[in-house]
Amino acid sequence: MFCSLLALLLSPVAAHAENSGTRHGALFKIEQSGRSLYLFGTIHVGAADFYPLEPQLAQLLEQAPVLALEIDPLGDQQALAKVVQRYGMQGRGGNAPVLSASWRLRLERLLREYHIEANSVAAMKPWLLASVLTISEFSNQGYSTALAVDAYLSQQAHKRGQKVLELESAESQMALFDSMGGAQQLIFLQEAIAGIESREQASQARAIGDAWRHADAAALEELASKAEQDDSYSGRFVQKVLLEGRNPALADGMQRLMQQADNAVAAVGILHLVGQYSVPELLRKRGLKVERLY
Repeated sequence: MFCSLLALLLSPVAAHAENSGTRHGALFKIEQSGRSLYLFGTIHVGAADFYPLEPQLAQLLEQAPVLALEIDPLGDQQALAKVVQRYGMQGRGGNAPVLSASWRLRLERLLREYHIEANSVAAMKPWLLASVLTISEFSNQGYSTALAVDAYLSQQAHKRGQKVLELESAESQMALFDSMGGAQQLIFLQEAIAGIESREQASQARAIGDAWRHADAAALEELASKAEQDDSYSGRFVQKVLLEGRNPALADGMQRLMQQADNAVAAVGILHLVGQYSVPELLRKRGLKVERLY
Protein backbone atom coordinates (compact mmCIF):
# COMPACT_ATOMS: atom_id res chain seq x y z
CA MET A 1 0.00 0.00 0.00
CA PHE A 2 3.04 2.23 -0.20
CA CYS A 3 1.94 4.82 -2.77
CA SER A 4 1.59 8.58 -2.90
CA LEU A 5 -2.08 8.33 -2.04
CA LEU A 6 -1.14 7.57 1.56
CA ALA A 7 0.79 10.79 1.93
CA LEU A 8 -1.98 12.78 0.27
CA LEU A 9 -4.57 11.48 2.71
CA LEU A 10 -2.88 13.20 5.62
CA SER A 11 -2.02 16.48 3.83
CA PRO A 12 1.78 16.54 4.08
CA VAL A 13 3.73 19.77 4.32
CA ALA A 14 7.31 20.58 3.46
CA ALA A 15 10.27 19.32 5.46
CA HIS A 16 13.03 21.28 7.19
CA ALA A 17 16.63 20.73 6.19
CA GLU A 18 18.80 19.17 8.90
CA ASN A 19 21.38 16.76 7.47
CA SER A 20 24.53 17.21 5.42
CA GLY A 21 23.09 16.05 2.10
CA THR A 22 23.91 12.35 1.80
CA ARG A 23 22.54 10.12 -0.92
CA HIS A 24 19.03 8.76 -0.48
CA GLY A 25 16.72 6.64 -2.62
CA ALA A 26 17.85 5.93 -6.18
CA LEU A 27 18.72 8.13 -9.14
CA PHE A 28 18.67 7.13 -12.81
CA LYS A 29 19.62 8.99 -16.00
CA ILE A 30 17.42 8.13 -19.00
CA GLU A 31 18.53 9.10 -22.52
CA GLN A 32 16.88 8.96 -25.93
CA SER A 33 17.45 10.92 -29.15
CA GLY A 34 19.86 13.34 -27.52
CA ARG A 35 17.56 14.16 -24.61
CA SER A 36 17.87 13.26 -20.96
CA LEU A 37 15.52 12.66 -18.06
CA TYR A 38 16.56 12.16 -14.45
CA LEU A 39 14.43 9.68 -12.52
CA PHE A 40 14.47 9.81 -8.72
CA GLY A 41 12.91 7.28 -6.36
CA THR A 42 11.01 8.85 -3.47
CA ILE A 43 9.40 7.66 -0.28
CA HIS A 44 5.94 8.97 0.60
CA VAL A 45 6.73 9.62 4.24
CA GLY A 46 9.85 11.19 5.69
CA ALA A 47 12.19 11.96 8.56
CA ALA A 48 14.21 15.05 9.46
CA ASP A 49 17.52 13.46 8.47
CA PHE A 50 16.33 13.00 4.88
CA TYR A 51 17.11 16.65 4.16
CA PRO A 52 18.71 18.48 2.47
CA LEU A 53 18.94 16.23 -0.57
CA GLU A 54 22.43 15.42 -1.81
CA PRO A 55 24.14 18.09 -3.96
CA GLN A 56 24.00 16.28 -7.32
CA LEU A 57 20.25 15.77 -7.09
CA ALA A 58 19.68 19.23 -5.65
CA GLN A 59 21.46 20.78 -8.63
CA LEU A 60 19.47 18.68 -11.10
CA LEU A 61 16.25 19.77 -9.43
CA GLU A 62 17.24 23.44 -9.48
CA GLN A 63 18.07 23.36 -13.18
CA ALA A 64 15.17 21.17 -14.32
CA PRO A 65 12.59 22.86 -16.56
CA VAL A 66 9.89 20.54 -15.17
CA LEU A 67 9.40 18.40 -12.07
CA ALA A 68 7.10 15.43 -12.67
CA LEU A 69 5.49 13.69 -9.68
CA GLU A 70 2.93 10.90 -9.42
CA ILE A 71 0.64 13.49 -7.83
CA ASP A 72 1.39 17.00 -6.59
CA PRO A 73 0.84 16.77 -2.79
CA LEU A 74 0.38 20.54 -2.67
CA GLY A 75 -2.35 20.50 -5.30
CA ASP A 76 -6.07 21.25 -4.97
CA GLN A 77 -7.06 19.92 -1.53
CA GLN A 78 -10.78 20.53 -2.11
CA ALA A 79 -10.67 18.40 -5.25
CA LEU A 80 -8.82 15.70 -3.30
CA ALA A 81 -11.50 15.72 -0.59
CA LYS A 82 -14.16 15.12 -3.24
CA VAL A 83 -12.22 12.18 -4.67
CA VAL A 84 -11.78 10.69 -1.19
CA GLN A 85 -15.51 11.03 -0.62
CA ARG A 86 -16.30 9.36 -3.93
CA TYR A 87 -13.94 6.40 -3.74
CA GLY A 88 -13.03 6.04 -0.08
CA MET A 89 -16.23 6.53 1.89
CA GLN A 90 -19.24 4.24 2.30
CA GLY A 91 -22.39 5.35 0.49
CA ARG A 92 -25.55 5.88 2.46
CA GLY A 93 -27.92 2.94 2.62
CA GLY A 94 -25.36 0.52 1.20
CA ASN A 95 -24.94 -3.12 2.12
CA ALA A 96 -21.18 -3.15 2.45
CA PRO A 97 -19.60 -6.17 4.18
CA VAL A 98 -18.55 -5.53 7.77
CA LEU A 99 -15.88 -6.99 9.99
CA SER A 100 -16.83 -9.84 12.28
CA ALA A 101 -16.95 -9.16 16.02
CA SER A 102 -13.49 -10.66 16.59
CA TRP A 103 -11.88 -8.62 13.82
CA ARG A 104 -13.68 -5.51 15.07
CA LEU A 105 -12.08 -5.96 18.49
CA ARG A 106 -8.65 -6.27 16.90
CA LEU A 107 -9.27 -3.13 14.84
CA GLU A 108 -10.44 -1.18 17.89
CA ARG A 109 -7.25 -2.10 19.75
CA LEU A 110 -5.12 -0.72 16.90
CA LEU A 111 -7.17 2.47 16.71
CA ARG A 112 -6.55 3.03 20.42
CA GLU A 113 -2.84 2.35 19.96
CA TYR A 114 -2.66 4.93 17.16
CA HIS A 115 -4.87 7.42 19.04
CA ILE A 116 -7.43 7.40 16.23
CA GLU A 117 -11.04 8.15 17.16
CA ALA A 118 -13.26 5.31 15.94
CA ASN A 119 -15.90 7.78 14.79
CA SER A 120 -13.38 9.51 12.52
CA VAL A 121 -12.87 6.36 10.42
CA ALA A 122 -16.30 4.72 10.80
CA ALA A 123 -17.47 5.77 7.32
CA MET A 124 -14.29 4.71 5.53
CA LYS A 125 -14.30 1.81 3.11
CA PRO A 126 -12.06 -1.06 4.24
CA TRP A 127 -9.30 -0.23 1.73
CA LEU A 128 -9.03 3.34 2.98
CA LEU A 129 -9.06 2.27 6.62
CA ALA A 130 -6.30 -0.24 5.86
CA SER A 131 -4.28 2.56 4.28
CA VAL A 132 -4.72 4.77 7.34
CA LEU A 133 -3.55 1.92 9.59
CA THR A 134 -0.50 1.35 7.40
CA ILE A 135 0.57 4.98 7.42
CA SER A 136 -0.04 5.07 11.18
CA GLU A 137 2.39 2.19 11.62
CA PHE A 138 5.00 4.08 9.60
CA SER A 139 4.44 6.97 12.02
CA ASN A 140 5.02 4.56 14.90
CA GLN A 141 8.39 3.76 13.35
CA GLY A 142 9.43 7.41 13.34
CA TYR A 143 8.30 8.47 9.87
CA SER A 144 5.93 11.33 9.17
CA THR A 145 3.70 12.40 6.29
CA ALA A 146 4.59 15.95 7.30
CA LEU A 147 8.13 15.23 6.08
CA ALA A 148 7.16 13.33 2.92
CA VAL A 149 9.75 13.54 0.15
CA ASP A 150 7.12 14.27 -2.51
CA ALA A 151 5.87 17.26 -0.51
CA TYR A 152 9.42 18.55 -0.04
CA LEU A 153 10.14 18.31 -3.77
CA SER A 154 6.84 19.97 -4.64
CA GLN A 155 7.32 22.88 -2.28
CA GLN A 156 10.87 23.53 -3.47
CA ALA A 157 9.73 23.47 -7.11
CA HIS A 158 6.83 25.83 -6.46
CA LYS A 159 9.20 28.21 -4.62
CA ARG A 160 11.46 28.25 -7.68
CA GLY A 161 8.52 28.87 -9.97
CA GLN A 162 9.07 25.58 -11.76
CA LYS A 163 6.34 23.74 -13.58
CA VAL A 164 5.08 20.72 -11.62
CA LEU A 165 3.55 17.99 -13.77
CA GLU A 166 1.36 15.16 -12.46
CA LEU A 167 1.95 11.78 -14.07
CA GLU A 168 -1.21 10.38 -12.44
CA SER A 169 -4.16 11.67 -10.42
CA ALA A 170 -5.59 11.02 -6.97
CA GLU A 171 -8.73 9.78 -8.72
CA SER A 172 -6.85 7.22 -10.80
CA GLN A 173 -5.02 5.88 -7.75
CA MET A 174 -8.10 5.69 -5.53
CA ALA A 175 -10.13 4.09 -8.31
CA LEU A 176 -7.62 1.22 -8.32
CA PHE A 177 -8.24 0.55 -4.62
CA ASP A 178 -11.99 0.90 -5.08
CA SER A 179 -11.89 -1.66 -7.92
CA MET A 180 -11.80 -4.31 -5.21
CA GLY A 181 -15.18 -5.74 -4.28
CA GLY A 182 -16.46 -5.41 -0.73
CA ALA A 183 -15.38 -8.90 0.32
CA GLN A 184 -11.91 -8.35 -1.16
CA GLN A 185 -11.60 -5.06 0.69
CA LEU A 186 -12.34 -6.84 3.95
CA ILE A 187 -9.52 -9.30 3.25
CA PHE A 188 -7.28 -6.35 2.45
CA LEU A 189 -8.14 -4.75 5.78
CA GLN A 190 -7.82 -7.98 7.75
CA GLU A 191 -4.37 -8.64 6.29
CA ALA A 192 -3.33 -5.11 7.22
CA ILE A 193 -4.49 -5.66 10.81
CA ALA A 194 -2.76 -9.05 11.01
CA GLY A 195 0.46 -7.65 9.52
CA ILE A 196 0.59 -4.90 12.13
CA GLU A 197 -0.16 -7.31 14.98
CA SER A 198 2.58 -9.72 13.89
CA ARG A 199 5.07 -6.81 13.58
CA GLU A 200 5.58 -7.72 9.91
CA GLN A 201 4.39 -4.25 8.90
CA ALA A 202 6.81 -2.63 11.36
CA SER A 203 9.66 -4.70 9.94
CA GLN A 204 8.71 -3.73 6.39
CA ALA A 205 8.45 -0.05 7.30
CA ARG A 206 11.93 -0.11 8.81
CA ALA A 207 13.34 -2.03 5.85
CA ILE A 208 11.91 0.40 3.29
CA GLY A 209 12.95 3.44 5.30
CA ASP A 210 16.48 2.19 5.91
CA ALA A 211 17.01 1.13 2.29
CA TRP A 212 15.84 4.53 1.04
CA ARG A 213 17.79 6.46 3.69
CA HIS A 214 21.08 4.79 2.68
CA ALA A 215 20.45 4.52 -1.09
CA ASP A 216 21.03 0.78 -0.58
CA ALA A 217 20.54 -0.69 -4.05
CA ALA A 218 20.92 -4.30 -2.89
CA ALA A 219 18.38 -3.86 -0.09
CA LEU A 220 15.92 -2.19 -2.45
CA GLU A 221 16.19 -5.04 -4.94
CA GLU A 222 15.68 -7.53 -2.11
CA LEU A 223 12.49 -5.69 -1.12
CA ALA A 224 11.31 -5.90 -4.73
CA SER A 225 12.04 -9.63 -4.86
CA LYS A 226 10.11 -10.25 -1.63
CA ALA A 227 7.16 -8.23 -2.93
CA GLU A 228 7.08 -10.27 -6.14
CA GLN A 229 6.91 -13.48 -4.06
CA ASP A 230 4.24 -12.29 -1.62
CA ASP A 231 1.23 -14.59 -2.11
CA SER A 232 -1.17 -12.83 0.26
CA TYR A 233 -4.19 -11.13 -1.27
CA SER A 234 -2.94 -7.66 -0.36
CA GLY A 235 0.57 -8.54 -1.52
CA ARG A 236 -0.70 -9.65 -4.92
CA PHE A 237 -2.87 -6.54 -5.21
CA VAL A 238 0.00 -4.20 -4.39
CA GLN A 239 2.42 -5.94 -6.74
CA LYS A 240 0.12 -6.63 -9.70
CA VAL A 241 -2.20 -3.61 -9.56
CA LEU A 242 -0.43 -0.80 -7.70
CA LEU A 243 3.08 -1.44 -9.02
CA GLU A 244 3.21 -3.55 -12.20
CA GLY A 245 -0.18 -2.27 -13.32
CA ARG A 246 0.84 1.37 -13.10
CA ASN A 247 4.43 1.16 -14.31
CA PRO A 248 3.71 1.09 -18.08
CA ALA A 249 1.66 4.30 -17.89
CA LEU A 250 4.34 5.94 -15.73
CA ALA A 251 6.94 4.96 -18.34
CA ASP A 252 4.70 6.39 -21.09
CA GLY A 253 4.45 9.67 -19.20
CA MET A 254 8.21 9.88 -18.81
CA GLN A 255 8.76 9.30 -22.52
CA ARG A 256 6.28 12.06 -23.33
CA LEU A 257 8.04 14.33 -20.86
CA MET A 258 11.39 13.73 -22.58
CA GLN A 259 9.86 14.85 -25.88
CA GLN A 260 8.65 18.08 -24.27
CA ALA A 261 11.62 19.04 -22.09
CA ASP A 262 15.30 18.16 -21.81
CA ASN A 263 16.86 17.43 -18.40
CA ALA A 264 13.53 17.29 -16.58
CA VAL A 265 13.30 15.39 -13.29
CA ALA A 266 10.64 12.76 -12.61
CA ALA A 267 10.22 11.59 -9.01
CA VAL A 268 8.06 8.57 -8.20
CA GLY A 269 7.84 6.03 -5.39
CA ILE A 270 11.03 4.01 -5.02
CA LEU A 271 9.22 0.68 -5.39
CA HIS A 272 8.36 1.65 -8.98
CA LEU A 273 12.08 1.77 -9.78
CA VAL A 274 13.24 -1.65 -8.57
CA GLY A 275 12.55 -5.20 -9.64
CA GLN A 276 12.19 -6.92 -12.99
CA TYR A 277 8.96 -5.06 -13.88
CA SER A 278 10.18 -1.61 -12.85
CA VAL A 279 9.92 1.61 -14.81
CA PRO A 280 13.67 1.67 -15.62
CA GLU A 281 13.46 -1.90 -16.93
CA LEU A 282 10.45 -1.02 -19.10
CA LEU A 283 12.28 1.99 -20.53
CA ARG A 284 15.38 -0.11 -21.17
CA LYS A 285 13.31 -2.70 -23.04
CA ARG A 286 11.86 0.10 -25.17
CA GLY A 287 15.36 0.96 -26.36
CA LEU A 288 16.16 3.91 -24.12
CA LYS A 289 19.56 4.18 -22.46
CA VAL A 290 19.19 3.72 -18.70
CA GLU A 291 22.06 4.47 -16.32
CA ARG A 292 21.77 4.05 -12.57
CA LEU A 293 23.71 6.90 -10.96
CA TYR A 294 23.13 5.50 -7.46
